[in-house]
Amino acid sequence: MACAISILMKDLADELTLVDVMEDKLKGEMMELQHGSLYPRTPKIVSGKVDILTYVAWKISGFPKNRIIGSGCNLDSARFHYLMGERLGVHPVSCHEWVLGEHGDSSVPVWSGANVADVSLKNLHPDLGTDADKEQWKDVHKQVVDSVYEVIKLKGYTSWAIGLPVADLAESIMKNLREVHPISTVIKGVYGIKDVFLSVPCILGQNGISYVVKVTLTLRKRPV
Repeated sequence: MACAISILMKDLADELTLVDVMEDKLKGEMMELQHGSLYPRTPKIVSGKVDILTYVAWKISGFPKNRIIGSGCNLDSARFHYLMGERLGVHPVSCHEWVLGEHGDSSVPVWSGANVADVSLKNLHPDLGTDADKEQWKDVHKQVVDSVYEVIKLKGYTSWAIGLPVADLAESIMKNLREVHPISTVIKGVYGIKDVFLSVPCILGQNGISYVVKVTLTLRKRPV
């Protein structure tokens, strides 16, 4: 519902469809939004039953791969921006870092690309994000992973942190902004991986994903 509200507040759609397997709750949420539709000015709000993953959606829909996306590490990257900004004393919009791969515990922070105003943090601090780092910057990524569990412990679920990024993705598509987002798409030949959905930087516009940006990654050996 946070996704729905965030999209409505951006005035992005003429019609909004809610999809969920819990039909009674879904109908109640739809009705409540319909009753308040005077304010966001979206003329049509409807609902329907289904609950599928990105890969399954791709296989079932028959759509080309560029038109099927998952939110991927878009939220992880937003959390990373926020936490890096907090530590550096800089607004998150001025921090540039990627979290790629798989959303959640196994996500991968790209320390080599972290920068503020094009100043590489890795050049300033070569041990950034490694076990040898005395300042323990890798703890920032640990906070990215752990923060969701803290929010769930405190309020029972997460909502707005994913709702706002999803509306941002929708805006990029609806307005053909062609912004780069770390979103989940089917990988074929990138980093030697194929036929799985992983989060990588993608240019997103009115036709879906037009280009996958291949970030240069540095191999880091894990301690045995």
